[in-house]
Parts: sequence; structure tokens; C-alpha cells
Amino acid sequence: MVLELKQKVSYCKERLEQNGFRITPQRIGIFSYLVESKDHPSAEMVYYEVKKEFPNISFDTVNRTLLCLSAKGLIRMVESGYGPRRFDANLKKHYHFRCYNCKRIIDFDCPEYDHIKIPEDINRRFKILRQEIILEGICPDCLQKKKVTMDY
Repeated sequence: MVLELKQKVSYCKERLEQNGFRITPQRIGIFSYLVESKDHPSAEMVYYEVKKEFPNISFDTVNRTLLCLSAKGLIRMVESGYGPRRFDANLKKHYHFRCYNCKRIIDFDCPEYDHIKIPEDINRRFKILRQEIILEGICPDCLQKKKVTMDY
């Protein structure tokens, strides 16, 4: 994991430099936190975690950095459906499950979804850049706890 993180940080530095951005410890700290996170954190969550290492960092700096990283293709923005935008550094093909109850976003792989054919009439009308599939429901943890609030 450490080597993978170093490679991703190196890639981040390279991409930022290619796009004319300064490399700062704060930007690298934000990106590194996202790479290590499996929780699809919001800007606020990232801010509170990164602030532990960089006490003087502002929320605005975190938010602008996240939007910059997303615009440059280093991370993906994941709409939570019922709250703030969330961010994902996992750029490999995968899908998301959103829990109505606990609000978690969970990654999953599905080879069947990888091969869904885009209808030809849509391919003619649009240039498809990415296909996203999001399933929504109740996650296994909430089902097991039987604490389903059904407030959706």
C-alpha cells in the first residue's frame, strides 16, 4: 500500500505540474488522504482530517483543491444523493451502492455492468465519456443491526 500511495502521489504531482498548478504539502496531503480513504469523504470530512496535519489550512483551500483534483481527473466527484458532494480517488472501473439509512457509499465491482451496451440511438446523439451505475438501498450493516429508519 505504501508503494502504491507513493506512486499515486507521484502521479498527482506530475498531473498538477502538467496543468500548471503549484505542488504544495497541503494539496499532496489532501490527495493522500483521499487515496487512503475508502469512505468517499465530503469536503468537510477531508478538511477535518487534513487539518490535523496542517492546522492552518482553511476549508476553502480544501474545497478548491478537491474541485481542482476532480477537474484534472485525479479524483471523481460522487453525488451522494442527499447531502454534500463526496470524493473518490479510486479511478478504476467500479460502481457505487448508496445506503438510504446510514448514508454510506460503498464501492463494488460487477463484470455484468462493465459490458452494458449503450443503445445505438444514444451513441449517435451523444459522445459518452463515462457511464455510472449507482444502486440505492439498505446496506448489510444496517440490515444486520435492524436499525433501518426508512426516512427516504
